[in-house]
Amino acid sequence: MRKKTYVLDTSVYLTDPASLRSFKNNDIVIPLKVLEELDKHKNRQDAVGLNARSTIRALDVLRSKGNLHKGVRLEKGKGLVFIKPYDPSLLPEELKASTPDNQIIATALTEKVINPNRKVILVSRDIHMRVMCDALGVESEEYKVDRVVAGSDFVYTGYSELLVDDQKIDSFYGGVDIFVEPDEHNVHPNEFLMLISNANEKKTALARFLNYDSPLQRLDEYKKKGVWGIKPKNKEQLFALNLLLDPEVPVVSLIGRAGSGKTLLAIAAGLEQVLESKEGNYSRLIVSRPVQPLGKDIGFLPGTLAEKMMPWVAPIQDNLECLMGNNRYMLEEYMSQGVIEIEALTYIRGRSISNAYMIIDEAQNLNLHELKTILTRVGENTKIVLTGDIEHIDNIYLDETSNGLTHAVEKFKKYSVAGHATLHKGERSKVASLAAKIL
Repeated sequence: MRKKTYVLDTSVYLTDPASLRSFKNNDIVIPLKVLEELDKHKNRQDAVGLNARSTIRALDVLRSKGNLHKGVRLEKGKGLVFIKPYDPSLLPEELKASTPDNQIIATALTEKVINPNRKVILVSRDIHMRVMCDALGVESEEYKVDRVVAGSDFVYTGYSELLVDDQKIDSFYGGVDIFVEPDEHNVHPNEFLMLISNANEKKTALARFLNYDSPLQRLDEYKKKGVWGIKPKNKEQLFALNLLLDPEVPVVSLIGRAGSGKTLLAIAAGLEQVLESKEGNYSRLIVSRPVQPLGKDIGFLPGTLAEKMMPWVAPIQDNLECLMGNNRYMLEEYMSQGVIEIEALTYIRGRSISNAYMIIDEAQNLNLHELKTILTRVGENTKIVLTGDIEHIDNIYLDETSNGLTHAVEKFKKYSVAGHATLHKGERSKVASLAAKIL
């Protein structure tokens, strides 16, 4: 097969610093403008900044092996990596070569002129750039990130409906142990089931599946009790509380649209088990979220670490104050005692967190690397809860199928240490529910 030349856009490196090794034995051209773009991002304290720094370090290693202008081989069996300038005269007059996208496209056009017998392909995650390439006669491809599922419709929901004999539902309500046969249904550990009578579809029962050797678990006790003054308003919230209150399930993921109650339920269950539980499963409640702005970033914030974190954790504090009857003094007292911690994810590396109930809110803005970093911090007797809405991602380098929360849901669903619930219905207010539905 004839070798190709791939010109990689900045967005590729900021998404995946290992992308240089993703093109087999084909050659890779890095436009000079990409180096400038990477330099602009390297000081960011998030995944994008980490990827920029990792890419720069990888290029520095290659530079030590040879001349990047002439080309350096990645390793045996891989292609050469070049850093090249561009010829601005190859762009149409109406396009300004000064814009980063145009300079990168011009680099691909220049490579086509220099090597007319070589297929040149520009790789980018920027849709507009790929359209521009098509208009200028440059072949382009989207960089395929690590998608754990084909689409958002295929993400595991943690819930299934099973058609069963009518008498099975009567037996279930009568206290008889009901088992799921492995040959009949493929069910994951801690998956919630709605048993539906094959004689009357309105006759149903809710249950939780543990494994094929254990009977289905009943959920009635959680429906009646609720926690910290919060009672489940729908079956999905009931599923969530069932997992959040079970110390045998140390990894819980909750996906739901705005106002579905995922964060409120997670915090309520945490307060219940840290402050009220007689068993004393956890000694502290730790709540955090990625530092990812919505819209244009306002830049650096003044003050101490706690003061810098305030804008990011304000939604969490709103929930905590709501659950404590708007008693700010009580919340501050628990925080000063270290019973409740609001932590910056930026500084979690190197920690080992034990005997804690830990909530990571807005986890859809984490990438796979950040998710792994967080989960590997979990020590003995720690429960971690990941919440988020995969339809609303503020990180432009992630989508519904490649973000860390989706990875957690899909990778952990086969293991009994984990459970997942998807919350569909908004319960915040009529306005919030309608906005989530129609906008």
